[in-house]
Amino acid sequence: MHPREARRSATTQFPASSCQSPHIVVGITSSQTCLNLTGRLSALREAGFRVTLISSPGELLDRTARQQGAEAVAVPIKRTIAPWADFVSLVRLWWMLTMRRPDLTEFSTPKAGLLGSIASLMAGVPRRVYMLRGLKLESTRGLKRRILLVTEKVAARCSQVVLCNSESMRSEALALGIAPAGKLRVLGDGSSNGVDLRKFSPGPTDVRERLGIPAAAPIVGFVGRLTEDKGVPELIEAFDAILRRVPEAHLLLVGWFDAAEDALDEAVRKRIENHPRIHSTGYVADTAPYYRAMDLMTLPTWREGFPNAVLEAAATGIPVITTLCTGSRDSVVPEVTGLLIPPGYPEAISEAVLKLLLNPAQRQRMGAAARRWVLEHYTNERVLGLLTGYYKSLLEQTPRQSAAYGVKVAEVAQ
Repeated sequence: MHPREARRSATTQFPASSCQSPHIVVGITSSQTCLNLTGRLSALREAGFRVTLISSPGELLDRTARQQGAEAVAVPIKRTIAPWADFVSLVRLWWMLTMRRPDLTEFSTPKAGLLGSIASLMAGVPRRVYMLRGLKLESTRGLKRRILLVTEKVAARCSQVVLCNSESMRSEALALGIAPAGKLRVLGDGSSNGVDLRKFSPGPTDVRERLGIPAAAPIVGFVGRLTEDKGVPELIEAFDAILRRVPEAHLLLVGWFDAAEDALDEAVRKRIENHPRIHSTGYVADTAPYYRAMDLMTLPTWREGFPNAVLEAAATGIPVITTLCTGSRDSVVPEVTGLLIPPGYPEAISEAVLKLLLNPAQRQRMGAAARRWVLEHYTNERVLGLLTGYYKSLLEQTPRQSAAYGVKVAEVAQ
């Protein structure tokens, strides 16, 4: 469907055959991913949907559902390969969907995307969306990469739409054969949620004072999970080179040490914790004041879908340095709102950071351009309006039942 068709008014009427409040189920693997659903669930609810949120148990699941007016359903789902546990999770998802009979499902993240898409097909959900937020396989090799590619193809095959959150993600999915071009969709200019420009904006902050950082000291920032796939080891190495040129600089890491498969090794973690110029905050519920304290942000990631942190930093009026990887390269206009570098090279990080730290006028120009760019393309009103309009349009279409239900799950994996 063309994005212009998704820009329908929120007053679009649902078909007469549907219930007064159509039911959508949104499923993710870990409750941590609820952090990426800010505004998404409430926008669907305000557009007239009854919303159910599924993830593994966790405080963030309950809190997110409560804050955004959704029903919370906890289904334990392993992030790693666990055949028996995965089978149990699949049965639970199928039973939940069979009992609730939603009009539409949206599953995302690798494991929930796979199991939820299969369960949706088995339960006869008439409209099934696989939300492709990123490709974990991009940072893996060998047998594991092949397994992950198969799971992506299965999730896509079980769904009628694969919704990609960036153009480069769509291109990569097409190149990998995850789904045919006609099934892959990008709404507008990409992004899952957009940005709340009222929250993420330039302004005063007390973060420097609280962390004991001098008012004039340059701060290089990072926001996200502290993992290898986010490029944190390379950033820490690059920071030493940065200090040799700008000894008064500080590195502000806003995020937590994630115990995922790409967790940092103990040596890197200790280096962060013991470095006198590195400030690691742990999990932060409200990151806006931390962006305001930064002179620039770095995200030297190996893989993304479309990084929310980059848009939040841009909305705050600071330039961003990120990589040419899938998803991240869509989040910066090179030499206008920030800089793009190849992943995996500490020297590329330090060179780009120094280029901006040593040129305050360029930083200011880029920061101002970044906020204008976000204002034009990525306000949450625009991004979430496209989403709700598109999902309403799916409800208006008659499901192609022969295609939707004529595929046996055993055939899908082929």
